[in-house]
Amino acid sequence: MQRVRRRDTGPELRLRSALHRLGLRYRVDAKVPELPRHRIDVLFRRARVAVFVDGCFWHLCPEHGSVPKANAGWWTRKLAGVRARDARTDAILTQAGWEVVRVWEHEEPDVAAARIAAVVTDRLGTQPRRCSGRSSSAVRENEESPANAGLS
Repeated sequence: MQRVRRRDTGPELRLRSALHRLGLRYRVDAKVPELPRHRIDVLFRRARVAVFVDGCFWHLCPEHGSVPKANAGWWTRKLAGVRARDARTDAILTQAGWEVVRVWEHEEPDVAAARIAAVVTDRLGTQPRRCSGRSSSAVRENEESPANAGLS
């Protein structure tokens, strides 16, 4: 189990890339308040949205999750503990005013990113800003220039 990655898994990277393409900016691998050993995969601090990317095996996905046949009793207890930990984390974050979004690793990244963007937008009340590639001072100068005075 040492080889199981805690962060930067393939599904997580694909989701983060899709979120970034939508103009969303976020923190990665953040601590859960009150639960020091728990981590949030993608965090939108201002919107208070916590996103977890759950693997089908470890979190017992209803579509793909299964308990190994070898040592089934131990695996059943282990995976049930993971599910209980997820529920406890969700409850603590929700009670603290956070919105929790869980994404399965098999979900299409663009679809999941759109769902997350809707939650973030709803909680912020605004659309995410798209980066134009120009500095903010260049944008202000262009907007305030006399040539653009008649535009709007």
